[in-house]
Amino acid sequence: MRGAGFGFPRPGYAPPMADDQRDDRRPRRSRADYERGLPDYHDPTAGFGGAPPARSALTLRAVLAAFGLVAAGVGAWLAFAAGFPALAWLLVVVAVIALVDLVWVLVRKGRGEPG
Repeated sequence: MRGAGFGFPRPGYAPPMADDQRDDRRPRRSRADYERGLPDYHDPTAGFGGAPPARSALTLRAVLAAFGLVAAGVGAWLAFAAGFPALAWLLVVVAVIALVDLVWVLVRKGRGEPG
């Protein structure tokens, strides 16, 4: 499968550019653009049987990330108290991942993305 291996960029991939190389002909997206939904969003079930297009579940993802952060934090604290440092550090890593995910979801919701 050409394009999926190492050394071959996926179709449509463009490497990141510096600010002075950025193409300014494409307009920046506004909050209203995110509220309407982004163009060319691939939803294979859109319109099937009269169903509305799928929407992102960002609120659910934020709730689950917050739960994971609290659960992993409490679990790490209990594991440290019980003398299981390996398990505790593993739970700390899980808590950090949940925190990063929560922050990213809140950034996306702050931009006005639906969900």
